[in-house]
Amino acid sequence: MRRAGCPGHAPLADAPTRSVGLARLASFVPHAANYARERNRAVPPHDRVSRLSPYLRHRLILEREAVAAVLDAHPRESVDTFVSEVLWRTYWKGWLELRPHVWDRYLDQLRRDRDGLAGASSIRYAEAIAGRSGMACFDAWARELIETGYLHNHARMWFASIWIFTLRLPWTLGAAFFLRHLLDGDPASNTLSWRWVAGLHTRGKHYLARAENIARYTDGRFDPKGELDEQAPPLTEPPLDLKPRLLPASVELETDLPSGLLLTPEDLAPEVSQLSMRRFQGVAGGWDETLGKDLDFAPPVVDFSRGAIGDALSRAEAHFAVLSHALDETDWLAATEAWARDLAVRRVVTLETPVGRWRERLEQLDARLANHGIALVRSRRTWDSSLWPGATRGFFPFREHARRQAHLGGLRRTEQPQPG
Repeated sequence: MRRAGCPGHAPLADAPTRSVGLARLASFVPHAANYARERNRAVPPHDRVSRLSPYLRHRLILEREAVAAVLDAHPRESVDTFVSEVLWRTYWKGWLELRPHVWDRYLDQLRRDRDGLAGASSIRYAEAIAGRSGMACFDAWARELIETGYLHNHARMWFASIWIFTLRLPWTLGAAFFLRHLLDGDPASNTLSWRWVAGLHTRGKHYLARAENIARYTDGRFDPKGELDEQAPPLTEPPLDLKPRLLPASVELETDLPSGLLLTPEDLAPEVSQLSMRRFQGVAGGWDETLGKDLDFAPPVVDFSRGAIGDALSRAEAHFAVLSHALDETDWLAATEAWARDLAVRRVVTLETPVGRWRERLEQLDARLANHGIALVRSRRTWDSSLWPGATRGFFPFREHARRQAHLGGLRRTEQPQPG
């Protein structure tokens, strides 16, 4: 969805490596000034967008690298739309970091909504996720999502709106369907984007798909005139405390403790971070097969994550000059605990993992490592420490906060910004 801050998506992802992500960025940069004019056209093969989002999602490439690259090549005003779309992803992450209970509420409601499926709603749900709703546009997008791990931003918004307001299905199940299949899906941008479409994020302000808009931006490929509920009211929910918390302080690493480096699929460029000059005894990473108990990730999503982790382990092994270790996927917690003990380290360091299942897994690991006198330290990137605290209100105040932080004030590659 546009509100997910996805500046472009891969119809079929290439290899999940940093080198491929950087090559995609390099190929997009010469055309970045055309992005604002061409990005809304939701017609395959979707070559009007950057196709960077799966790589940004796992931080195979960094938001800061994408912003710097386009600003290095073009006047700011000509690429401001692209920069803003990169910032949407950071905004959503920051917003959820300041209100982590919204993620917990989502998971609780998702379980209730799954348990509550019955009768006609159960049939509508089964037809919707199979691409058999009877609405040509919706069914084509459902199949495209399943087959490619991709949907254009406009199609994401239309799909979510039709799911909620025309098919009358629980928004939580739609968000889970997206998170299961999207190669660039993450808890913050996905959950909060669906809440925004439903009218829950900004109370009373929802997004209604309109047949005229769909026909226009699909070049007439679809025209669902008379099929959509274009008058539906926004959803409501019990009151939810949205007052932002204070972001916990970033941890400063001591230099004299034997340490191991742990990689998760949330951030896979440790050599381009504040950790780049640190010394480690070893590096480990791996997928966790039990992670998707509620979210049930599709095989292509898992495979992309696995491949990205493998690429990051190879890069980290070369950069830090240590042995890498692929963790056992069937019992990730026990495997990580055993790895840390075998290394005889006093500390396991990982790049900060935002709100979501991997954050929950790290909290469990923290308790297990503490039993052996090993600390788990989560190191937050400069980008996140600077920008997340600005996500206290809406996106546009956040964007001004980002500009005041000087991340976007004429940033160029030649300025050699601080890692992270």
